This record gives sequence, structure tokens and C-alpha cells, in this order.
Amino acid sequence: MKEKEEEEEEKFQKSYLTGDEDLRRASQLVDSLISSSYSVRTLPVKWRVIREKLEQLHSGLTVAAGGNQEGSYNSSALAELLRDIVSMAGETQALAHRCSEECYSGGKLQMRSDLDVIASKIDLQIKRLGEVYASGILTDAQAIIVSRPSAGASREDMRFYVKDLFSRLRIGDSEMRGRAIAALAEALHEDDKYARIAVLETDDGVGLLVRLLDSRVAGFQEEAAEVVSVIAGFDSYKGALITAGVIASLIRVLETGTEVGRSRAARALRKLTENSDNAWSVSAHGGVTALLSICRDAGSGEELITSASRVLRNLSSVSEIRRFMVEQGAVSIFLNILRSRNKEPFQIQAIEFLHTLASDDEAIKEKVISQGTIESLLSVLDTGSSKAKEITLQAIDTLCFSSASAMSSLTAHGFLDRILFYVKSGEPSTQELALKAALRLGTSTDETKKTMGDMGFIPALIALLETKSFDVREMAAELLCGLVSVQRNRRRFIQEDYNINRVLQLLTPDDEKSVSKKFLLSILISLTENHSGRRKIAASGYMKNLEKLAETDVVDAKKIVKKLSGNKLRNIFSGLWGS
Repeated sequence: MKEKEEEEEEKFQKSYLTGDEDLRRASQLVDSLISSSYSVRTLPVKWRVIREKLEQLHSGLTVAAGGNQEGSYNSSALAELLRDIVSMAGETQALAHRCSEECYSGGKLQMRSDLDVIASKIDLQIKRLGEVYASGILTDAQAIIVSRPSAGASREDMRFYVKDLFSRLRIGDSEMRGRAIAALAEALHEDDKYARIAVLETDDGVGLLVRLLDSRVAGFQEEAAEVVSVIAGFDSYKGALITAGVIASLIRVLETGTEVGRSRAARALRKLTENSDNAWSVSAHGGVTALLSICRDAGSGEELITSASRVLRNLSSVSEIRRFMVEQGAVSIFLNILRSRNKEPFQIQAIEFLHTLASDDEAIKEKVISQGTIESLLSVLDTGSSKAKEITLQAIDTLCFSSASAMSSLTAHGFLDRILFYVKSGEPSTQELALKAALRLGTSTDETKKTMGDMGFIPALIALLETKSFDVREMAAELLCGLVSVQRNRRRFIQEDYNINRVLQLLTPDDEKSVSKKFLLSILISLTENHSGRRKIAASGYMKNLEKLAETDVVDAKKIVKKLSGNKLRNIFSGLWGS
């Protein structure tokens, strides 16, 4: 048996041993061994590990064989390494043959041990090949990156490409590693399949990327952060990143990296913290402090502030972390951004963060409002783009309308004037948010309702009763219902015959697109509290719409008709008594 194994090993090495030590032939030898390993069915897990290590070694040899500089192969260190690789390949081929034949001279347990020894030898040879690269024996001419497979390439071609890049990252010199990590980032952006290969089909691929985040070379760190950010965008791969310890490394990049590196690290953390379970890990590694420090720094750029604030917004979903942020001065930091950074992107991030931070915590809302936030928000509302206006109105809705003092402050600072302007002439999205704000204010106090009536809200709302948006029609009708609940506004409403005619006209029984009739009928019920209102309703040419609704047993319509009928009888008796 021993003689047969030696014969197999000699046969496998023969073509190589009869010639000079040659990198290209060594690469071919290992490649042949990789192919042979696929046919082994016994101990598949062991052989998969060996095959992955052989692929790493093969990629390194292929890179080295790509150069042809004279004298590169004359190094004693390289020659010795190649001899050891050939010896290892022969041993491995012999073991593959024994496994295929299921011939275990020392038993299956001994075979497992032999395979572990081979795997360790390959690891050592990969390390030695890396040392040869580091020594400069193999130069940059031999570090050309393999071309990325074209669109529609086979999975095997894509897999070979990714494995080759990771081999270069493991054994290459600085320039080779820089090119490899940049090429990997480009590949991940091009096709999602590369991410799967890198995470699930590359031995220690994620671990290597995490280690590169801690590199002292800024370029490596930046590209590694970009690669990690792309991978973090896939829910199925986030677990692999977390297990590899990526959060601690990303936070170290936040603390000490370049502007580009920190922006990319923050982008990765934003994706990872969409799961609140990971929020605790970020906080435990000092992430909150690092992120707030970035936002506090006047030198932080737009992209970095944007990325950092989005991570903080995710973290604030955890109440304990949210309170810690407040203790660390988050409110003051973001109010400072809102006031001192004149560029709109900064202001938007500040408003969105404060909005999120305070959304479910009344104590934080009070803290935010008490520091003069309303004036800053109204300033953005006056000068911002449509997007900024929308975000500001949403923030005002959350921050101010649960507090009577905040609503009073809004009114005192001219908020109603701004709202009326957007209700009349705002873009659809802004108009709807403005109308929502008006509705919140219009259901607060009678004094506010009177003020809104005096300012001209009633004709503006009447005009919206037939707008295309169902939500706008509904809110306009509901707000009108609230405004006419006070006598001053009822008188103002009744003065214009058009107003009553419009409401009655919209009561068409078979019009499905009309405003919800409950609000229109509520408006009419309020108007019947006034003698002039009852008279004008009864005299309207659209009274028949109300009567038809009453005939279909609509309760409020029947109440109004009954009230108007009683009024007519009283008028008749009054006339008789008067005569």
C-alpha cells in the first residue's frame, strides 16, 4: 500500500519535477488538485476546507505567475516554497486517491487527522507566499488584477474572481491589496451575487474585511468600509457581519478614520441599526458618543453629518439610548446645527433627528421646545424647499400640538399666517400638511377658531371642498365644522349665500366622490342655530339634496329638515297672529 501511494505521488509530481521550478506550472499543479478534490465523496466537510485553502494558494500562485521579470524566480525562499508546495500537492493527491477508494490503512480517524495536517500545511504555505510578496521578490508587475467577468458570466467565473481578490488581500503587498479591495467594492456595486460569494462562499471573507477596517492604511480602511456598507444592505448577511465583530471596528473608524472612511462607516452602521437589537451593541462600544462628537464638530461635512444623524435616529428607537443621548447634549448639538448651518441638508437632518428623538417622549418634547426651537422651525418654513417645508410641518405636528403652551407660542409667532398661505397656494403635499396643522389648531380653543375666522380661513376652506384629494376635502370640511361651532364664524359663514349653497350642493345623494356627508351635515346643524342660517338653508335651490337624504333616513339630515319645518310653521303662525 505504501509503495502504491508513493507511486501515485511521484506520478502526480513528475511533469513538474523534471523541469525547473516554475511558478506557472506550480499554479497548474494546484489547480489540477482542486479539480480532483471535487470527485472525493468521503469526508466532504474536510475536503471542502482543503479545497478553499487550495483556491487561496492557487490565486496567489496565479498572480505571481502573471509576471515574467527575469530573476524573479531565482530566490531561494521562493524555490524552497515551491518545492514544499509540490510535496504538499503530492501528499494531498495521494490522500484524495485513498479517500476515493475508501482505503483507510490507519482507520477513518487517522484519515481525518491526516487531512487536518494537510490543511495546516496549506495555511503555512499561504502565509509564506505572502512573506515572499512582502519581501519584494514578486513585484508590482505581477500584481495586475484579473478582469471582472462580464455581465451574465457564469457563477463559477464570478466565484473565481472573488476568491482571487481575497487571495490578493491576504498575500499581496500594499499596492496589490489596495487594487483588490477597490475592485471588490466595484464588483459588489455591480451585482448582488458577488456579495453572496464574498460572505457565504469565501473562507473567512467577512473576517478579513473586518480586519481591514482596523488597517492603518487609510485607503484600505475606506474601501473596506464601503464593501461592508454594501454587504450590510442585505438583511441575510447582517448576522455574519455582526458575528465577525464589525460594529466595534466601524466605531473605531468613526473615531479615528478619514472623513470618507467615517462617512462610509456611518452608512454601514445605519443599515445595521435598522434592527434595534444591534443598537445596543453600538451603544456598548461607545458609538453614541462617537456619533454625537461627529455632529458636534463644526468641521464635519454634509455627507458625514447626514450619515451620523441617521444612525442616531435609528438608535433613538431604544428608550434607554434615547435618554442617554439627551444626557449627552444631543438636543443642544442638533439645535446648533439647525441654527448655525445655513445649508438646507444640515437643517433637514437636524429637524428629522429632533423630530424622531422627541416623538414618543413628552419630557424631551418640552426640552426641545423650551430651547427656542419654534422660531428656528418657522425660519426654515419661510425659506426652505418643498421638502424642507414638509419635514418642518411634520416636526411641528409632533413637537407642538400636544402642548397648549407650544400651540400658543406658534400662534404668537405668526404660524397661522403661514398655514393660511400654504392652504391657499401651497404644493399638494405642503398644502395637505398645512391643512392638517390648521385642523389641529382649529380644534383647540374658541379664541383660536375666532382668529382663524377673522383671518379668512373660511373662504379658503370652502374652495377646497371640491379639490381632487379626498384627504384634503375631508380635512377642509372637518375644519369648517369646527370653525362654525363658534357664533362669530357662523355669522361670517352665513353672510355669503355661496357658502351655504356650496355645502348643500355637495350633499348630492348619489355622488360617491363628494365630501363625507357627516361633516357637511354637522356644518348645517351648526348653521341652524342661527335664524338667518335656517332661513337661507330653506331658501336655497339645493335644499332638495338635503330633503332626499332625509328621505333615505339619514339621521342628521332628518334632524335639519325637521328643524327647518318647525321654523316654517312658526313663521306661518307668526304671520297669522300678526294679521
